[in-house]
Amino acid sequence: MAKREDKIGERISEAEHAVMEALWDDSPLTAADVCERVCEQRGWSMPTVKTLLSRLVTKGAVETEADGRRFLYTPTIARADYVGHESRRLVDRLFGGRPASLFAQLAESEALTDQDLAEIERLLKELRS
Repeated sequence: MAKREDKIGERISEAEHAVMEALWDDSPLTAADVCERVCEQRGWSMPTVKTLLSRLVTKGAVETEADGRRFLYTPTIARADYVGHESRRLVDRLFGGRPASLFAQLAESEALTDQDLAEIERLLKELRS
């Protein structure tokens, strides 16, 4: 069985991520369905969406299924797996693999609210029990 990182494959760009979000929210979708969800807010056209879908298929993040004259697109990786992988990459790249350093940086830059801190404390308590 392949490791989870193997399924994630190549890095997904910000634009590709917008397409993935549409597919994670509801799939399978046609290219037109994806465009309905992202084109207006991003200022994209149908050819842009088709290009991004093609790249995601090449990267192994999305699979296609023929449905008559159109294709249905479905993500091959779960959102949670992708977020976990990218979070780990961020911590490894910027903080030497130490998650505590990420939290320290956020705290020092005052990016954490009291609500954020309370949530982190709750999560830590859950992990310890």
